[in-house]
Amino acid sequence: AAGRAPRARAARIVIEQVTPSVDGGAFAVKCIAHERVTVQADIYMDGHDRIAAELRWRAVDETRWRAEPMRHESNDRWEASFRPHRVGPHEFAVCAWLDAWESFRHELEVKHRAGADVGLEVQEGLALLRAALARAGDLNDDDARRRLAETLAMFEDDAAHSAESRIPALLEEGLAQAMRVAAERSFETESPVPFPLWVDRREAGFASWYELFPRSQAREPGRHGTFDDVIARLPDIRDMGFDVLYMPPIHPIGERNRKGRNNSLRAEPGDLGSPYAIGSANGGHDAIEPALGTLDDFLRLVDAAAAHGMELALDYAIQCSPDHPWLAQHPDWFSWRPDGSLRYAENPPKKYEDIVNVAFYGATGRHMRRLPLWRALRDVVLFWVEHGVRIFRVDNPHTKPLPFWQWMIAEVHARHPDVIFLSEAFTRPKMMYRLAKIGFTQSYTYFTWRNDKEELDDYLRELSAPPAADFFRPNFFVNTPDINPVFLQTSGRPGFLIRAALAAAGSGLWGLYSGFELCESAALPGKEEYLDAEKYELRQRDWHAPGNIRAEITRLNLIRRANPALQTHRGYTPTESGNGRVLAFYKATPGLGNVVLAAISLDPHGAQEAWIEAPLWLFGQPDTGELAAEDLLAETRETWRGKTRRVVLSPDQPYRLWRLSLGG
Repeated sequence: AAGRAPRARAARIVIEQVTPSVDGGAFAVKCIAHERVTVQADIYMDGHDRIAAELRWRAVDETRWRAEPMRHESNDRWEASFRPHRVGPHEFAVCAWLDAWESFRHELEVKHRAGADVGLEVQEGLALLRAALARAGDLNDDDARRRLAETLAMFEDDAAHSAESRIPALLEEGLAQAMRVAAERSFETESPVPFPLWVDRREAGFASWYELFPRSQAREPGRHGTFDDVIARLPDIRDMGFDVLYMPPIHPIGERNRKGRNNSLRAEPGDLGSPYAIGSANGGHDAIEPALGTLDDFLRLVDAAAAHGMELALDYAIQCSPDHPWLAQHPDWFSWRPDGSLRYAENPPKKYEDIVNVAFYGATGRHMRRLPLWRALRDVVLFWVEHGVRIFRVDNPHTKPLPFWQWMIAEVHARHPDVIFLSEAFTRPKMMYRLAKIGFTQSYTYFTWRNDKEELDDYLRELSAPPAADFFRPNFFVNTPDINPVFLQTSGRPGFLIRAALAAAGSGLWGLYSGFELCESAALPGKEEYLDAEKYELRQRDWHAPGNIRAEITRLNLIRRANPALQTHRGYTPTESGNGRVLAFYKATPGLGNVVLAAISLDPHGAQEAWIEAPLWLFGQPDTGELAAEDLLAETRETWRGKTRRVVLSPDQPYRLWRLSLGG
């Protein structure tokens, strides 16, 4: 309020602008286990005395903080790093205090250098030593106590020496270290709140996803596929370098209002319907479509995938067919119209007559959540977790309440912190970001519709740097069963190569829907949808049909596994190409242990020449310097001299990748 007096107990030391943080600590920063987390803060106080600061961190179930000294960088900015080792919730804080000994050392050194009499300063230093030794009795650091006692004894036993001769001993770094251990920490101040940090396993940030419909995996045309057919395909999928196998809903499909081929409102005899119309007399979200197999068959698939170094990801779609058991068991969980009919799912003007949505709140629709429904939805996830699934792709989460997701994900993570949730929210940017903040591990993105150089560059910059990069992990899917991008419809095989390279090099997470490797692009006229969409019918394929890009995809995934710089969404840095149709960028690990330079043509129809600017400056080299360049596609090595390299990219080979290092 106007005129309010300032608080009398305001801290003398200021700690502000702590990074990384999400909305000032309201939500957790995300990282991967063993990944370095670098924390910075502005720290300052009045006067000329010196400050010391430390970064404190711990897992939330630990009582003791771990500490790392912070370094003063410049302009009152301090920094320290730590590496959390466990998956799950952590927190960190910044603490600072007046450093009496460093203030004394600095004053002593300056005055001594200026030729001033420092006799009194030496006496003040000895007083600080005595006080520190008295405090050191409560410490567990024998070395620090010993150093303090020996130094003080040396001064007091050798009174014949002048103050001048004692100065070097008082300025020694070893003594300073002992004094840090026994510091009084006057005016100690901590950042206002601990900052939350969520630590995920490696696959949360680095994985290659392959999506398929299990019912289409039979080798014989017209036969409904089973989990055994999926098991038979595992070696082929793993050989292409994929480590996550994602399947749309595997649950019983409803009969009432079942959709026909190409999403027609009338199903003909034998039509299978959409797997997103979940629920029938055979069960609901915790049951399996009988045509796919049994729960035991599914568990064999889980084990078989693990044996091939892969994980299964299941679709978590909170929608029901009109035949779902919940409608008979819990009619109050659904919305009903004034005439007594069910309210079907809609996204006006689209209608989904084979789907009804649950109602997350009570009859008033205002405050009271339906706890039995929320618990049932949570228990669906827990059921599949207990049967070996640790990754879920969540269908349209932006159409469900944010409080539900925050509660449900927290409930699951409290029991199983290694579970990964992928948000399929093609919606407004702020909603996509909010879903990530409240707990979703990964997210689909607008990458699917970013085609021009400027818009790709802008988007990659946004996603790879704070603030977005601290909480939002982009999964670059090149296509989905619902999205057949116009670019792919009109660009032929070169367009598929371009999009694969952009996705695989642009983020640690990328994925494709099966058929992409065969360059499938037949569309419903005027729509970004597939003709004869697999959502509504079987679609058997020849996985080695002429014109496929399996070898190129395999090579991209191999390059990703061999180069840590490509295993994260962070670190994208554009570099000049001299051509508006060629995107050039590099990604580097901290310390430059791995640096990858990419040049990708965005033109699927013609050759493009580019003059790529090599990042010599990154290695401290002048424009006339040289770098060792390993061509990751041709598997050749050469020395690059000078600032630019001429590259020609053709529709048959629209991208190049090099691993760069200092020569020698």
